Amino acid sequence: MKKIFITIITACAFLFADAQTLKTPQTSTTQTIKQNFALSSIEITYSRPGVKGRKIFGGLVPFEQVWRTGANNANVLIFGDTVFVNGTKIKPGSYGLISIPHEKSWTVIITKQSDVTGPESYKQDQDVVRVEAKTKDMNESIELFTMQFANVKHGSCELQLMWDKTAVSLPVISKTEEAMKAQIDQLMNKDNRPYYNSALYYMNNGLDLKQALTWFDKALELEPDRLRNHYQRANCLSKMGRKEDAKKAAQKGIELAKAQKNDDFVKLNETLLAELNK
Repeated sequence: MKKIFITIITACAFLFADAQTLKTPQTSTTQTIKQNFALSSIEITYSRPGVKGRKIFGGLVPFEQVWRTGANNANVLIFGDTVFVNGTKIKPGSYGLISIPHEKSWTVIITKQSDVTGPESYKQDQDVVRVEAKTKDMNESIELFTMQFANVKHGSCELQLMWDKTAVSLPVISKTEEAMKAQIDQLMNKDNRPYYNSALYYMNNGLDLKQALTWFDKALELEPDRLRNHYQRANCLSKMGRKEDAKKAAQKGIELAKAQKNDDFVKLNETLLAELNK
C-alpha cells in the first residue's frame, strides 16, 4: 500500500511539473511599438485579436461601450516627453489607451488608469483627454488589430488604429520648436557651443536665417576646413536670397572638397551651384 501511494505521488509530481513547463502561443499576440518623436519617443504595448470571420464593430465590439481597444491586458501608452492631444497638455509618463466605438466615429480616451479591460473597471474621472475621431472605411480588411505611427514629423504624428475595414487616427503634437530654442539658448551659454547643429536646425525649419548664418560663420571659425560647414553655409546664403555670396561659398566648397578628395561634397556643391546659376 505504501509503495502504491508513493507511486501515485510521484506520478502526480511529474504531471504537475509537466503542466508548469507547458507554453502555448498567444491567441491575441502582444506587440510593443516605439516611435522616436520630437526630442524623445512614444511607446505603446497592446494585444492584437483577429477578425476570424466575425462581425467586429457592432458585433464582437459593441457600439457605445468602453472597449479595451485590443485584447488580453489593458494597453500601456508611454510618452517620453510633454505632448499635446486635442489641445490638452500631457506630461511624460505612462497612461492607458481605451475607446468607445460608435457607428461613424470613436471616442478615443487617454486615461490615468492602466487596468481598464472592460466597462466595469473604467472611471471617467480618470480621463486625461477624450478625442472624437471620425472613422475611415478601408477597402481591404485588416485581419489583426493594428496600431501604428504615421505622418511622423518634427512636431506632429498620428497614432493610427485599424481593424477589419475601420480605421481612426489620434493626432499627437509636440512643441518641438520651443523646446529646441530653449535647449539652444541654454547650450550657447556654455563653453562647447553647438554652432553647426543649431544653425542647421534653424535653417532647415525656416527660423531666423540671419542667426543661422551667424552660427555657420562661428562653426567655420572653429573648423575652417570642415566641408559640411562650407556647404551648409552656402545653402543658407541661397535660402536668404544672397545668390552671389552663395555661389562664392559653393565654389570654395568645391575647391576644398577636391583638395580633400571628397567626391560627395564636390557633387553637393556642384548641384547647389548649378541651381544658383539657373
